[in-house]
Amino acid sequence: MTGSDRRRIGVLGGTFDPIHVGHLVLARSARAALSLDEVRLMPTGASWQKSAVVASAAQRLDMLRLAIGSGADGTGDAGGLVADDREVRRSGPSYTVDTLVELRGELGPDAAIVLILGSDQLRNLATWNRYEQLLQHAHIACTQRERVPLTDLPEPVEALVRRHGAQRLADAPAGSLVFFTMPPVPVSATALRAQLARGERPAELVAPAVLDYIDQHQLYRPRPAR
Repeated sequence: MTGSDRRRIGVLGGTFDPIHVGHLVLARSARAALSLDEVRLMPTGASWQKSAVVASAAQRLDMLRLAIGSGADGTGDAGGLVADDREVRRSGPSYTVDTLVELRGELGPDAAIVLILGSDQLRNLATWNRYEQLLQHAHIACTQRERVPLTDLPEPVEALVRRHGAQRLADAPAGSLVFFTMPPVPVSATALRAQLARGERPAELVAPAVLDYIDQHQLYRPRPAR
């Protein structure tokens, strides 16, 4: 099988609480840099590392579908981005390694699966459930996000980079760890939620359809005093 024949499927997980332009630019940058056929965005269901999630799993999935349905710029072009609800449907904690195993069973042994991470997630990778098994099921592609550096990584992560690091994705279903670049997008999810709590509509950060959904469901608003 040649590289041009092998399907490349990107996987970008997250709470997406709410989905914003930083997530969309990350997904599109990865697709372009790594020649991915599509990027599947997967909202976590029950996140085992984040307890302070505001919107429900179903609401976060709704917002994701609205964001990619309208395109990052409101043009209506999803640009190879696909909403995947498997972690929302799964009961119990969402572990990425289980998602990759399930996806591999669906896509078959030959497709390349590429797990897309920001530098914050890469630095934290050794705390993930069975993190050392991830590269058995997928490649990992990482980019720097915000001010989180890709230098002086924790030793278990540095060890993964030494063993699996490559200049480009190998023509294989899994096993390599590569880096790519994306344009800087200065957006903080915490600051964004604070803006929304003040009733603002930051259209430069969140798709209009998502802002309408937030207004309709009164998400991220202060709870009324009793």
